[in-house]
Amino acid sequence: MRPTPQVGIFWLVPAPCAPVLLCDSTPLPQAEPYGVCLGHPRGHFETWEAWRALGMHGLARLGLPACILDHEYEDFPRGRIVYQRDSEEFIIYADPRLHRPRLRRSILARFALEPVPVRFAVDAHYRRC
Repeated sequence: MRPTPQVGIFWLVPAPCAPVLLCDSTPLPQAEPYGVCLGHPRGHFETWEAWRALGMHGLARLGLPACILDHEYEDFPRGRIVYQRDSEEFIIYADPRLHRPRLRRSILARFALEPVPVRFAVDAHYRRC
């Protein structure tokens, strides 16, 4: 049985051995309507601040990196995945730095988006100045 595709938000953050993809996701059947799309109910800022509120021990318990405590949510490349109902495809809006083939494969695998219709897009909202 294939895993259920998900919508959500993600970041690529530094870690001691290699960068880590941090994700917060919702299975498509539980996604919330937003115009012609279905999306994740939580935003980047809200999720990041909830993680920061956990403190060092709470982050460690969840396997999240400590860098969350010392940085703002917009300090790292990030993106969002939505499902567009009219075209029946998932759209991955992400910082251009996350469009490398290896990272694309990681994002697709983490959100169970293989082999469903997917389109990667660049959105100025996720670009770091």
